[in-house]
Amino acid sequence: MALALTVLSACGLSRTGPNKSEIFAGAVERGGNAQVIYVNDHVTRTANFAPVYGFSNSFLGASQIGADEIRPGDVLGLSIWENVDDGLLTSLGSSSTSLQEIQVDSGGYIFVPYAGRIRAAGNSPDELRQIITERLSAQTPDPQVSVTRLAGNGATVSVMGKVMSQGVYPIERPTRTLSAMLAGAGGVSIEPEIAVITVKRGNEQGKVWLTDLYGSKSNDIALRPGDIILVEEDQRSFTALGALMGQTRVPLGNEIINATEAIAMVGGLSSALADPTGVFVMRDEPESVASRVLGKPVYGSQRMVYVLDLTRPNGLFLARDFLIRDGDTLYVTEAPYVSWNKSLAAITGSVTSADTVATFGD
Repeated sequence: MALALTVLSACGLSRTGPNKSEIFAGAVERGGNAQVIYVNDHVTRTANFAPVYGFSNSFLGASQIGADEIRPGDVLGLSIWENVDDGLLTSLGSSSTSLQEIQVDSGGYIFVPYAGRIRAAGNSPDELRQIITERLSAQTPDPQVSVTRLAGNGATVSVMGKVMSQGVYPIERPTRTLSAMLAGAGGVSIEPEIAVITVKRGNEQGKVWLTDLYGSKSNDIALRPGDIILVEEDQRSFTALGALMGQTRVPLGNEIINATEAIAMVGGLSSALADPTGVFVMRDEPESVASRVLGKPVYGSQRMVYVLDLTRPNGLFLARDFLIRDGDTLYVTEAPYVSWNKSLAAITGSVTSADTVATFGD
């Protein structure tokens, strides 16, 4: 027996990770580099926050663009009829002429012979028709003008990422909003609960959950030419380790999850192993949050170890109120009797093995 105890003291028994005393030994008060804090009502109030996605006022306040508005990059076609035999633009014996593929320049202008340089951008085809007609009327009697849009390269958006059909799409009357454009691209190709939509416009960008896009009309923003729409799978997750029924990386999706739910998501505590007084949530806390939790100023991000004792009278309520965040590690220690049972089993096994060897020797 003495030999077995010596062997056990030299060789560590297998276990799921550090025990409670080893974690507490890493506290700042004991020379470590982690802030070990028992969760109470103050901690749940100061440490809890959920990531909020959304669009800025400039996105939310943008009105829908007119589907027929001319923009830089558009290609126009002009047809002009003159009420004379030998007109300004028509050839002898012809009463009309066509000017095809007139591209609106980057400043928004086009050039029309005898009418000069005309600002086309911002006008509808009919408004541009009236402007050209007025310009030509001073030089030819009763001109008739027709303006058509041949291509609308200036009014497009790019849709990329986890959609059924990536590509460049024109902003048309049915697809002037974000949700309509996504539908025009065939919808998302991933589960809606984990889809995040990012819209980039110039130097700005906004982000929203797909479920929030359909759940709130204000998030269904009007699109602008040149917008880039990116659909991605949410990557937020936490890691569950220790004396739990499952040890794995768990995606958070767009849910707000508390510690009780996080434990349930991996099957709960292991009844054969877990110590309900040793439930730990480990994270790097930003300076502002850490200062509020600790009640004193600290500098730089802090390694925080939040302790949940589920056996306390309000332990389950505190676990229910404590939110899990992206990158958290949920760790549950083994109960002290588990280590004792392992030690006893190892000793018993060693003695039994020795007796078995002695029996074979005889």
